[in-house]
Amino acid sequence: MTPWREAALQAITDPQLTDRQRRLRLAQIAESLLDPPEVSAAASAALADGLLCDLREGNAPFRPRYLLPDYARALVQGSDFLELEPPRDLDDAIALLTILYHHVPSITTYPVYLGDLDALLEPFAAEVDDDRLHATLTRFWRMLDRTLPDAFTHANLGPEDSRVGRMLLRVDRELGQVVPNLTLKWDPERSGAALLDEAVRSIAAVNKPHVANHPMILADFPPARFPAGYGVVSCYNTLPVGGGSHTLVRLNLARSAARHQGGIEDYLAHTLPAHLGLLLEVIGARVAFLREQARFYDHSFLVTEGLIDPDRFTAMAGIYGVAEAVASLQPGTRYGHDPEATELGHRLVEVAARVVADTPVAGCLDQRAMLHAQSGISDDLEVTAGARIPTGDEPDPVDYAQAVAPHHHWFTSGVSDILPVERTVRDNPGALADLTRGAMAAGMREVTFDVDGCELVRITGYMVRRSDVERSRTQAVRNASTALGAEAIDNHQVLERAHRVHSAESTPFAPPGRP
Repeated sequence: MTPWREAALQAITDPQLTDRQRRLRLAQIAESLLDPPEVSAAASAALADGLLCDLREGNAPFRPRYLLPDYARALVQGSDFLELEPPRDLDDAIALLTILYHHVPSITTYPVYLGDLDALLEPFAAEVDDDRLHATLTRFWRMLDRTLPDAFTHANLGPEDSRVGRMLLRVDRELGQVVPNLTLKWDPERSGAALLDEAVRSIAAVNKPHVANHPMILADFPPARFPAGYGVVSCYNTLPVGGGSHTLVRLNLARSAARHQGGIEDYLAHTLPAHLGLLLEVIGARVAFLREQARFYDHSFLVTEGLIDPDRFTAMAGIYGVAEAVASLQPGTRYGHDPEATELGHRLVEVAARVVADTPVAGCLDQRAMLHAQSGISDDLEVTAGARIPTGDEPDPVDYAQAVAPHHHWFTSGVSDILPVERTVRDNPGALADLTRGAMAAGMREVTFDVDGCELVRITGYMVRRSDVERSRTQAVRNASTALGAEAIDNHQVLERAHRVHSAESTPFAPPGRP
């Protein structure tokens, strides 16, 4: 039996896969029979030996990896293709969004972006009393989890405080579901303390939402140029609404540095830029295939109805393994702990950002890719996600934030740092609010907490339920991401993060007027 036939048979007989998961696996096997987009021999070798990784996107990219429709426009105009009129009330609006979600592709086959749901639904909720609003949004939230069972499916709230936003935080806290993943866009001048307090109550209970530094991200996606705004999707990815990312390819900095023969300055000046050049070559080839051969943007009703614009799509140049690269280049030091090691990490990131910004990539927004701190995949071994401090070696949350904040602004398309916090913070969720304010004031682009002991376990940007992980080891489970989470728990020691007692550690970040 040929290898591809054997793989197909294994997929359809695997008792740990649902019917839909089997069909996706079969489609991936079929795509793997095609040749990947043509690149140079050096880039091909880098993909083959793990210096570069295409994150299992497949050999023939036929849809964007991350796609962010302009749902606000859809609610105004309806959809000719889907034969939907503009909604007149809350039920109509939810029905339109629900239908549209099932026609939004991504790398996972599920939508990675559900929109700024508070802003989208608030205008339709004015005539609805609290009891009905709670019941309606509870049904909506439950429907999302049951029909889009993928933990990379992501909704946004904020930055404005709103009745719908608060109710969604309450519903999310009550249901404790994996889906949807959730981000609060927080602005210290616009959001208000009450909204952040509501959010940290949810974080303490269910480990979400994670919190985005709205003023910092808005500076990268100014309203005058991006009138539909930006969205946070999948694993901490910040991208323009009405666009998205064609592709995401990543460079393993641990392997890059380990191959270097010479000093730090030579690595920064020559080896790292050369490896980034290979990364951007692969990205360019994948973008060209998607746009010119698969011609996704020529056929999608999302384009013809103005919900996405091909010219608002970028590509994401991911890096990971900063900690291991520093250890290789500067033996005997610990990134995130020793000042000289942490500074070298910042320099690596800055060089990567400048190379990406200076290298044209045809078919992308501004003819450039965007730098991304890639948050790892489940079978990564002995390499740390993105620019994080290694699992189990995390300093206290304040020191962690101060170590990584100086390079967050370079990661235009997102960065993923997780601050582990001991479970007693549930008795003092205000400490999380103080930490969030301080971390963002220090320059963190996005802040995510992992509160020890939650039923929802934060893996990277996505989450899994502890009970689902145990079931997935012997039987099929509904959520497509659970198997990835189980593998990450085994390979990355996710449950061994250095959760810290918060208490006085918040003192350096205490806002004026607070002890």
